[in-house]
Amino acid sequence: MAETAQQYTQRMLSYAEGIEPLKQQESTAHKLAELLKGKDKQLLTRRPAPEKWSVAEIVAHLADAEISVSWRVRQILSKDGIAIQAFDQDAWASTFNYAGRDPQASLELFRALRTANIALLKSVPPELWNNYGMHAERGKETITHIVRMIAGHDINHMRQIEAIVKH
Repeated sequence: MAETAQQYTQRMLSYAEGIEPLKQQESTAHKLAELLKGKDKQLLTRRPAPEKWSVAEIVAHLADAEISVSWRVRQILSKDGIAIQAFDQDAWASTFNYAGRDPQASLELFRALRTANIALLKSVPPELWNNYGMHAERGKETITHIVRMIAGHDINHMRQIEAIVKH
């Protein structure tokens, strides 16, 4: 059975329980680089199951998700209460050929975007962290909430990558 938007939200937030979300986000690119180091293309492009993404696909997804986060955060900070469009990650994976992407190039894109997003978030006045967008599938999401969701999203995908490279 497919996970609902609310179940997805709760799962991502549960991964981020008890951690400082910006610190988690700051460490992700380095951890990804360590996981990819020395791994051959065959391992990075192998899917653990037909319906599961490979490491290369996951890293491409993380880079594209960071593009989405960049846009959403900037929209919310500049216009409180703005509508936030959802995206179909599977359509993006197919359309943007995640399976054929170079994982190192995806990692570098992710690293650059994440560095810029962290710098922006650190510069935001505390009162703007309560600004929110109305996500098309998940409802009201403040900047604080989004930052926690991103941390959980990072942890989720890092665990997937760790499991793939371990076997």
